[in-house]
Order: sequence, then structure tokens, then C-alpha cells
Amino acid sequence: QVQLVESGGGLVQPGGSLRLSCTASGTIFSIYTMGWYRQAPGKQRERVADITSGGSTIYADSVKGRFTISRDNAKNTVYLQMNSLKPEDTAVYYCNAEVTLRLGEPIYRYWGQGTQVTVSS
Repeated sequence: QVQLVESGGGLVQPGGSLRLSCTASGTIFSIYTMGWYRQAPGKQRERVADITSGGSTIYADSVKGRFTISRDNAKNTVYLQMNSLKPEDTAVYYCNAEVTLRLGEPIYRYWGQGTQVTVSS
């Protein structure tokens, strides 16, 4: 199976920065799109950013210009650099990855356990 482990969350003041990391491990043949979602209390989970294996990215309008997603394919790791953080960015952040376990098998989406980001003074 595949495990996704996130790190880098925490408490930060408005205007501050955090960098989230997520590493995939286990039986992996190939990883396609990796990304970050978030879920605030009482709200639905929403996509924050995605990045393909080729490096193409897409961002939610609410984070454009402030967040940057990147990945290191050799390390099976995706990052989310978050700058100019706002209180409304407070949420549990989840990484996900589209993975094939073996050649010719279907693509499955896996999720991390989530990491809390709190933006508050």
C-alpha cells in the first residue's frame, strides 16, 4: 500500500509563512498528480493546489499569488509554500497523490492524515 505523511503545520501569525511537506512511500510504480486540499471547521474540503508529474500547476483563486506548490519526483514529495497567511487560511491541510502500484494497474488516489495550520495573532 501507499502512505502519505505530511509535516510542517503549526501556528503562525497573520502575514507569516509556513512550508508543508508530504512524502509518499510504499509500493509505488508511478505518481501522477499530487496536491493539497484543506478543510476548515464547518466547511467542505476544498482544493488548494495541484501539480502534475510534469510540473503543471493549478491553484484555488483564494491562494493565487500567496501559495506555491512544488514537487521533488525523486523523493516522491510535494511541498506547499504558504506566504502572506491570513486567518481564513486556518484549516487542516491534506495532501493527496494519484498513484499506480504496478505497471498496467489502475490509478488510485491516496490521502495523508492531515496537518493543522492555524493563522492567528
